[in-house]
Amino acid sequence: MKSEKIVPGLILVLLGTVFLLNNYNVINFHWGNIWHLWPIFLIMGGVNLVLANNKTVWVAALKIGVVILGFALLLFGRFENRWFSPFNSRWNFNDKGWYKDNDDDNDNDNDNDNGSDSTGIVKVEGSSTYTEPYVATATVAKLNITGGGTAYKLKDTTDQLFYVKTKEHFNRYIYTHTMDGATPVINLRMKDKKGHIDWDSDNGNSAEIKLNTKPEWDINIDAGATALEFDLSKFKIQRVNINGGAGSFEIKLGQPLATTNIDVETGVSKVAIQIPQNAACRITSNSGLSSTDFIDFVSKGDNVYETQGFEAAKTKIIINMKGGLSKFKVSKY
Repeated sequence: MKSEKIVPGLILVLLGTVFLLNNYNVINFHWGNIWHLWPIFLIMGGVNLVLANNKTVWVAALKIGVVILGFALLLFGRFENRWFSPFNSRWNFNDKGWYKDNDDDNDNDNDNDNGSDSTGIVKVEGSSTYTEPYVATATVAKLNITGGGTAYKLKDTTDQLFYVKTKEHFNRYIYTHTMDGATPVINLRMKDKKGHIDWDSDNGNSAEIKLNTKPEWDINIDAGATALEFDLSKFKIQRVNINGGAGSFEIKLGQPLATTNIDVETGVSKVAIQIPQNAACRITSNSGLSSTDFIDFVSKGDNVYETQGFEAAKTKIIINMKGGLSKFKVSKY
Protein backbone atom coordinates (compact mmCIF):
# COMPACT_ATOMS: atom_id res chain seq x y z
CA MET A 1 0.00 0.00 0.00
CA LYS A 2 1.26 3.50 -0.81
CA SER A 3 2.19 5.37 2.34
CA GLU A 4 0.04 8.41 1.48
CA LYS A 5 -3.05 6.19 1.69
CA ILE A 6 -2.28 4.91 5.18
CA VAL A 7 -3.97 7.73 7.09
CA PRO A 8 -7.28 7.98 5.16
CA GLY A 9 -7.56 4.19 5.00
CA LEU A 10 -6.89 3.77 8.71
CA ILE A 11 -9.35 6.55 9.61
CA LEU A 12 -12.13 4.90 7.61
CA VAL A 13 -11.38 1.50 9.14
CA LEU A 14 -11.43 2.89 12.69
CA LEU A 15 -14.58 4.94 12.06
CA GLY A 16 -16.35 1.89 10.68
CA THR A 17 -15.22 -0.17 13.66
CA VAL A 18 -16.49 2.46 16.13
CA PHE A 19 -19.90 2.69 14.41
CA LEU A 20 -20.22 -1.09 14.27
CA LEU A 21 -19.25 -1.72 17.90
CA ASN A 22 -21.52 1.10 19.08
CA ASN A 23 -24.47 -0.23 17.06
CA TYR A 24 -24.10 -3.63 18.72
CA ASN A 25 -23.65 -2.04 22.19
CA VAL A 26 -20.13 -3.42 22.57
CA ILE A 27 -18.97 0.11 23.41
CA ASN A 28 -20.84 3.23 24.53
CA PHE A 29 -19.51 5.95 22.26
CA HIS A 30 -20.01 9.53 23.43
CA TRP A 31 -21.14 11.31 20.26
CA GLY A 32 -20.53 14.73 21.77
CA ASN A 33 -16.78 14.03 21.61
CA ILE A 34 -16.86 14.35 17.80
CA TRP A 35 -18.23 17.86 18.09
CA HIS A 36 -15.74 18.89 20.75
CA LEU A 37 -12.69 17.20 19.18
CA TRP A 38 -13.31 17.62 15.43
CA PRO A 39 -9.96 19.52 14.98
CA ILE A 40 -8.26 16.14 15.59
CA PHE A 41 -9.19 15.19 12.02
CA LEU A 42 -7.51 18.37 10.73
CA ILE A 43 -4.35 17.36 12.59
CA MET A 44 -4.47 13.86 11.09
CA GLY A 45 -4.91 15.23 7.60
CA GLY A 46 -2.21 17.87 8.11
CA VAL A 47 0.37 15.34 9.31
CA ASN A 48 -0.40 13.16 6.30
CA LEU A 49 0.04 16.08 3.87
CA VAL A 50 3.20 17.53 5.46
CA LEU A 51 4.96 14.16 5.48
CA ALA A 52 3.47 12.90 2.20
CA ASN A 53 6.82 12.75 0.40
CA ASN A 54 8.69 11.04 3.21
CA LYS A 55 8.52 7.27 2.74
CA THR A 56 10.59 6.22 5.77
CA VAL A 57 9.33 3.71 8.31
CA TRP A 58 9.38 6.16 11.22
CA VAL A 59 7.12 8.57 9.31
CA ALA A 60 4.59 5.81 8.62
CA ALA A 61 4.70 4.93 12.33
CA LEU A 62 4.18 8.59 13.26
CA LYS A 63 1.13 8.87 10.98
CA ILE A 64 -0.41 5.74 12.45
CA GLY A 65 0.38 6.91 15.99
CA VAL A 66 -1.36 10.27 15.45
CA VAL A 67 -4.50 8.53 14.16
CA ILE A 68 -4.57 6.02 17.03
CA LEU A 69 -4.01 8.75 19.63
CA GLY A 70 -6.80 10.84 18.11
CA PHE A 71 -9.25 7.96 18.16
CA ALA A 72 -8.27 7.12 21.74
CA LEU A 73 -9.31 10.64 22.78
CA LEU A 74 -12.59 10.29 20.87
CA LEU A 75 -13.38 6.93 22.45
CA PHE A 76 -12.27 7.43 26.04
CA GLY A 77 -12.44 11.20 26.59
CA ARG A 78 -15.38 12.76 28.43
CA PHE A 79 -15.87 16.28 27.14
CA GLU A 80 -19.65 16.70 27.28
CA ASN A 81 -19.47 19.54 29.82
CA ARG A 82 -16.99 21.65 27.88
CA TRP A 83 -18.18 23.70 24.96
CA PHE A 84 -15.92 25.80 22.77
CA SER A 85 -16.78 28.07 19.90
CA PRO A 86 -14.10 30.08 18.08
CA PHE A 87 -16.72 32.72 17.28
CA ASN A 88 -17.59 33.57 20.87
CA SER A 89 -15.39 34.55 23.79
CA ARG A 90 -17.96 34.75 26.59
CA TRP A 91 -17.54 31.94 29.12
CA ASN A 92 -19.34 31.02 32.33
CA PHE A 93 -19.25 28.20 34.78
CA ASN A 94 -22.02 26.23 36.43
CA ASP A 95 -22.28 22.95 38.29
CA LYS A 96 -22.07 21.09 34.98
CA GLY A 97 -18.84 22.72 33.85
CA TRP A 98 -17.83 25.50 31.51
CA TYR A 99 -20.30 26.88 29.03
CA LYS A 100 -20.54 29.80 26.64
CA ASP A 101 -23.24 32.47 26.77
CA ASN A 102 -24.13 34.24 23.54
CA ASP A 103 -26.85 36.39 25.02
CA ASP A 104 -26.58 39.98 26.12
CA ASP A 105 -28.28 40.74 29.39
CA ASN A 106 -30.74 42.97 27.58
CA ASP A 107 -31.33 40.91 24.45
CA ASN A 108 -34.81 40.65 22.99
CA ASP A 109 -35.83 37.68 20.90
CA ASN A 110 -39.42 38.91 20.63
CA ASP A 111 -40.37 35.98 22.85
CA ASN A 112 -43.64 35.86 24.67
CA ASP A 113 -44.45 32.61 26.38
CA ASN A 114 -48.08 33.59 26.91
CA GLY A 115 -49.63 33.98 23.47
CA SER A 116 -48.47 35.62 20.25
CA ASP A 117 -45.32 37.70 19.85
CA SER A 118 -44.64 40.68 17.58
CA THR A 119 -43.98 38.45 14.57
CA GLY A 120 -47.51 37.04 14.76
CA ILE A 121 -46.58 33.48 15.76
CA VAL A 122 -48.97 31.36 17.76
CA LYS A 123 -47.61 29.55 20.78
CA VAL A 124 -49.41 26.61 22.36
CA GLU A 125 -48.41 24.78 25.57
CA GLY A 126 -45.95 27.43 26.69
CA SER A 127 -42.82 27.32 24.57
CA SER A 128 -43.15 23.72 23.37
CA THR A 129 -45.41 24.06 20.31
CA TYR A 130 -45.42 26.61 17.49
CA THR A 131 -47.84 26.83 14.58
CA GLU A 132 -48.19 29.01 11.51
CA PRO A 133 -51.54 29.27 9.70
CA TYR A 134 -51.74 28.28 6.07
CA VAL A 135 -52.74 30.95 3.55
CA ALA A 136 -53.83 29.89 0.06
CA THR A 137 -51.59 32.51 -1.56
CA ALA A 138 -48.50 30.75 -0.14
CA THR A 139 -47.51 28.74 -3.21
CA VAL A 140 -43.85 28.78 -2.13
CA ALA A 141 -42.52 28.64 1.46
CA LYS A 142 -39.08 28.75 2.99
CA LEU A 143 -37.93 26.91 6.14
CA ASN A 144 -34.67 27.84 7.88
CA ILE A 145 -33.38 25.59 10.67
CA THR A 146 -30.32 26.67 12.66
CA GLY A 147 -28.53 25.09 15.59
CA GLY A 148 -27.02 21.78 16.60
CA GLY A 149 -27.07 19.59 19.66
CA THR A 150 -30.56 18.39 18.83
CA ALA A 151 -32.66 15.91 16.87
CA TYR A 152 -34.96 17.09 14.07
CA LYS A 153 -37.72 14.87 12.67
CA LEU A 154 -40.14 15.59 9.83
CA LYS A 155 -42.48 12.96 8.44
CA ASP A 156 -46.09 14.08 8.90
CA THR A 157 -48.32 16.66 7.22
CA THR A 158 -50.51 19.38 8.69
CA ASP A 159 -53.37 21.65 7.61
CA GLN A 160 -51.33 24.50 9.06
CA LEU A 161 -48.48 25.89 7.00
CA PHE A 162 -46.01 24.83 9.70
CA TYR A 163 -46.19 22.97 13.00
CA VAL A 164 -43.43 22.03 15.40
CA LYS A 165 -43.44 20.43 18.82
CA THR A 166 -40.17 20.87 20.67
CA LYS A 167 -38.61 19.12 23.60
CA GLU A 168 -36.13 21.36 25.39
CA HIS A 169 -33.64 20.16 27.95
CA PHE A 170 -30.56 22.36 28.25
CA ASN A 171 -31.17 24.74 25.36
CA ARG A 172 -34.33 26.28 23.96
CA TYR A 173 -35.76 26.95 20.53
CA ILE A 174 -36.63 30.33 19.08
CA TYR A 175 -39.31 30.55 16.40
CA THR A 176 -39.98 33.56 14.15
CA HIS A 177 -41.46 34.14 10.74
CA THR A 178 -41.31 36.89 8.16
CA MET A 179 -42.58 37.47 4.64
CA ASP A 180 -40.40 37.75 1.54
CA GLY A 181 -42.96 39.27 -0.77
CA ALA A 182 -45.66 36.60 -0.98
CA THR A 183 -43.31 33.89 0.36
CA PRO A 184 -43.54 32.96 4.06
CA VAL A 185 -40.12 32.53 5.67
CA ILE A 186 -40.11 30.31 8.77
CA ASN A 187 -37.13 30.34 11.13
CA LEU A 188 -36.49 27.76 13.84
CA ARG A 189 -33.23 28.06 15.71
CA MET A 190 -31.65 26.64 18.81
CA LYS A 191 -30.77 29.36 21.28
CA ASP A 192 -27.82 28.30 23.42
CA LYS A 193 -28.30 28.86 27.11
CA LYS A 194 -26.00 26.48 28.97
CA GLY A 195 -23.89 24.95 26.24
CA HIS A 196 -24.24 21.42 27.58
CA ILE A 197 -25.78 18.64 25.52
CA ASP A 198 -26.40 15.21 27.00
CA TRP A 199 -25.83 12.96 23.98
CA ASP A 200 -26.11 9.76 25.97
CA SER A 201 -29.52 10.49 27.46
CA ASP A 202 -33.13 10.51 26.34
CA ASN A 203 -33.36 13.98 27.85
CA GLY A 204 -31.87 15.78 24.86
CA ASN A 205 -33.38 18.47 22.67
CA SER A 206 -35.70 17.48 19.84
CA ALA A 207 -38.09 19.07 17.37
CA GLU A 208 -40.88 17.20 15.56
CA ILE A 209 -41.91 19.17 12.49
CA LYS A 210 -44.96 19.00 10.22
CA LEU A 211 -45.43 20.86 6.93
CA ASN A 212 -48.30 21.62 4.59
CA THR A 213 -48.15 19.71 1.31
CA LYS A 214 -49.47 22.49 -0.94
CA PRO A 215 -46.53 24.95 -1.19
CA GLU A 216 -43.21 24.23 -2.86
CA TRP A 217 -40.64 24.16 -0.08
CA ASP A 218 -37.14 25.64 0.10
CA ILE A 219 -35.44 24.10 3.16
CA ASN A 220 -32.15 25.33 4.63
CA ILE A 221 -30.42 23.55 7.51
CA ASP A 222 -27.34 24.96 9.24
CA ALA A 223 -26.57 22.65 12.12
CA GLY A 224 -23.57 21.33 14.00
CA ALA A 225 -23.91 18.14 16.00
CA THR A 226 -27.30 16.99 14.78
CA ALA A 227 -29.48 13.96 14.17
CA LEU A 228 -31.85 14.77 11.32
CA GLU A 229 -34.52 12.49 9.89
CA PHE A 230 -36.68 14.05 7.16
CA ASP A 231 -39.25 12.09 5.15
CA LEU A 232 -40.04 14.57 2.36
CA SER A 233 -41.73 12.07 0.06
CA LYS A 234 -45.16 13.74 0.55
CA PHE A 235 -43.96 17.28 -0.16
CA LYS A 236 -43.05 19.38 -3.18
CA ILE A 237 -39.38 20.23 -2.72
CA GLN A 238 -37.60 22.97 -4.64
CA ARG A 239 -34.36 22.77 -2.71
CA VAL A 240 -32.76 21.32 0.40
CA ASN A 241 -29.50 22.84 1.58
CA ILE A 242 -27.65 21.15 4.47
CA ASN A 243 -24.56 22.62 6.09
CA GLY A 244 -23.68 20.26 8.92
CA GLY A 245 -20.82 19.43 11.22
CA ALA A 246 -20.89 16.09 13.01
CA GLY A 247 -24.07 14.09 12.94
CA SER A 248 -26.51 11.93 11.04
CA PHE A 249 -28.64 13.25 8.18
CA GLU A 250 -31.31 11.02 6.63
CA ILE A 251 -33.56 12.35 3.85
CA LYS A 252 -36.25 10.61 1.81
CA LEU A 253 -37.39 12.46 -1.32
CA GLY A 254 -40.55 12.14 -3.37
CA GLN A 255 -40.98 12.76 -7.09
CA PRO A 256 -39.04 15.86 -8.15
CA LEU A 257 -40.38 19.10 -9.52
CA ALA A 258 -38.94 20.23 -12.85
CA THR A 259 -35.69 20.39 -10.88
CA THR A 260 -35.19 19.52 -7.23
CA ASN A 261 -31.78 20.57 -5.88
CA ILE A 262 -30.12 18.93 -2.88
CA ASP A 263 -26.87 20.49 -1.61
CA VAL A 264 -25.03 18.81 1.27
CA GLU A 265 -21.79 19.94 2.92
CA THR A 266 -20.70 18.18 6.10
CA GLY A 267 -17.65 17.61 8.29
CA VAL A 268 -17.76 14.24 10.05
CA SER A 269 -21.22 12.87 9.35
CA LYS A 270 -23.34 10.08 7.96
CA VAL A 271 -25.57 11.23 5.09
CA ALA A 272 -28.19 8.92 3.57
CA ILE A 273 -30.55 10.09 0.81
CA GLN A 274 -33.36 8.00 -0.69
CA ILE A 275 -34.96 8.80 -4.05
CA PRO A 276 -37.91 7.17 -5.86
CA GLN A 277 -37.08 4.13 -7.98
CA ASN A 278 -37.93 5.84 -11.28
CA ALA A 279 -36.57 9.32 -10.49
CA ALA A 280 -33.86 10.79 -12.72
CA CYS A 281 -30.92 11.89 -10.60
CA ARG A 282 -27.40 13.27 -10.98
CA ILE A 283 -24.85 13.28 -8.15
CA THR A 284 -21.73 15.45 -8.06
CA SER A 285 -19.42 14.41 -5.25
CA ASN A 286 -16.43 16.19 -3.74
CA SER A 287 -15.88 13.76 -0.93
CA GLY A 288 -12.32 14.33 0.32
CA LEU A 289 -11.64 11.52 2.79
CA SER A 290 -15.30 10.51 2.81
CA SER A 291 -16.71 7.21 1.60
CA THR A 292 -19.45 7.07 -1.04
CA ASP A 293 -22.09 4.49 -1.89
CA PHE A 294 -24.28 5.44 -4.86
CA ILE A 295 -26.45 2.42 -5.57
CA ASP A 296 -27.65 1.91 -9.19
CA PHE A 297 -25.83 5.01 -10.46
CA VAL A 298 -23.51 5.09 -13.47
CA SER A 299 -20.18 6.92 -13.15
CA LYS A 300 -19.71 9.65 -15.76
CA GLY A 301 -16.20 10.58 -14.62
CA ASP A 302 -15.01 13.64 -12.67
CA ASN A 303 -16.99 12.49 -9.62
CA VAL A 304 -20.31 12.69 -11.48
CA TYR A 305 -22.88 9.87 -11.27
CA GLU A 306 -26.23 9.56 -13.06
CA THR A 307 -29.22 7.29 -13.27
CA GLN A 308 -30.05 5.74 -16.63
CA GLY A 309 -31.85 8.16 -18.97
CA PHE A 310 -31.05 11.22 -16.89
CA GLU A 311 -30.50 13.63 -19.81
CA ALA A 312 -33.85 12.87 -21.43
CA ALA A 313 -35.90 13.09 -18.23
CA LYS A 314 -38.37 15.96 -17.83
CA THR A 315 -38.04 16.11 -14.03
CA LYS A 316 -34.72 15.72 -12.25
CA ILE A 317 -33.06 15.56 -8.86
CA ILE A 318 -29.65 17.25 -8.69
CA ILE A 319 -27.52 16.29 -5.68
CA ASN A 320 -24.24 17.99 -4.78
CA MET A 321 -22.31 16.41 -1.91
CA LYS A 322 -19.19 17.74 -0.24
CA GLY A 323 -17.58 16.41 2.92
CA GLY A 324 -14.35 16.17 4.82
CA LEU A 325 -14.66 12.81 6.55
CA SER A 326 -18.22 11.61 6.04
CA LYS A 327 -20.16 8.65 4.72
CA PHE A 328 -22.41 9.47 1.76
CA LYS A 329 -25.07 7.08 0.52
CA VAL A 330 -27.77 7.59 -2.14
CA SER A 331 -30.20 4.74 -2.82
CA LYS A 332 -33.60 4.09 -4.42
CA TYR A 333 -36.80 2.91 -2.78
